[in-house]
Amino acid sequence: MFVDSVKLTVSSGKGGAGAVSFRREKFVPKGGPDGGDGGKGGDVYFVVDKNTHTLSHFKGKKVLKAKNGHPGEGRRKHGKNGEPLVLIVPPGTEVRDANTNELLLDLTEDGQKVLFLEGGKGGKGNWHFKSPTNQRPTYAQSGLPGKSLEIRLELKLIADVGLVGFPNVGKSTLISTISNAKPEIANYEFTTLTPKLGVVRVDEFLSFVLADIPGIIGGASEGKGLGLKFLKHIERTKTLLFMIDISNYREPINQYKILRSELLKYSEILAQRSYAIALTKIDTLDVENVNRKIEKFLKDLKLSGECKNIYGLDERYSYFLQDRYEFKKDKPYFVFPISAVANININPLKFALYDLINLEKSSEKSCS
Repeated sequence: MFVDSVKLTVSSGKGGAGAVSFRREKFVPKGGPDGGDGGKGGDVYFVVDKNTHTLSHFKGKKVLKAKNGHPGEGRRKHGKNGEPLVLIVPPGTEVRDANTNELLLDLTEDGQKVLFLEGGKGGKGNWHFKSPTNQRPTYAQSGLPGKSLEIRLELKLIADVGLVGFPNVGKSTLISTISNAKPEIANYEFTTLTPKLGVVRVDEFLSFVLADIPGIIGGASEGKGLGLKFLKHIERTKTLLFMIDISNYREPINQYKILRSELLKYSEILAQRSYAIALTKIDTLDVENVNRKIEKFLKDLKLSGECKNIYGLDERYSYFLQDRYEFKKDKPYFVFPISAVANININPLKFALYDLINLEKSSEKSCS
């Protein structure tokens, strides 16, 4: 089960009470106070584990609490510290205050361990309070209470490229073709019900991560369809790939404008990501018809100019490619016609996406 949002109350443990005790031993007439200290309450930690991909192990749990510290004992015996509460989450998990929505932690690195709530301190035993004027103290400290907080865990998947498109445009087919992901594929809308991640191997040493989310439809920003719920999973992506079905009854430019509009309504920051466009399902039309639609689409986007075929694209089809040395984020890096089923322009797409990711990284470094 894929779960990407849960609400919990987490609490650290209460410190154990100090002991009131007096030494009573044969041949020790003046033993004095010897009450031990209470143990510290258990802490609450978050640990990031890349082998965890969902928050489903928190489903149905409302309150999670670390163990309390044990009370002290005579002979200055220190109470046992409470066991910590360790919450294991996947990379990309945000921890937010459930009441104010304040971001408390952003957990992105595998193996990251963060102390979230510290346990209460154990109380001091009565031996701490002996003095020349108070040789028989009959009191000890109670342990300090733990901390409690109502939080919401939000999972936002971490990927390099996010796929954006209408339902049934071939996103799942593409990610299954070029990566190790195995999503459900069928000829009906909303086949993809949950986000999917796939690792794309460019060559033996180079790779990137691709994220597929359920299809977006017009009105998604108002709650229609499934796409809005899962758009958060491409918020962390460096680049976007708009997938537009060239065989659809909608004109390619209309599909593109609707997708851009819904992204902008959801998040202005997300809408400003560098992007590229893939025109899908070109195997369903003849070459002449495909080229006619591509050229009209490029004209509608006001894209023109000679493009060098540096990626080994199928020369039967028209396409657009920006000059890497004059890369501009307000235009698509490329517009490629593809077919995942017929394996047309799939390898060039992988190489071009990898270059786009590196261009985005370079522009981030120059800005900083």
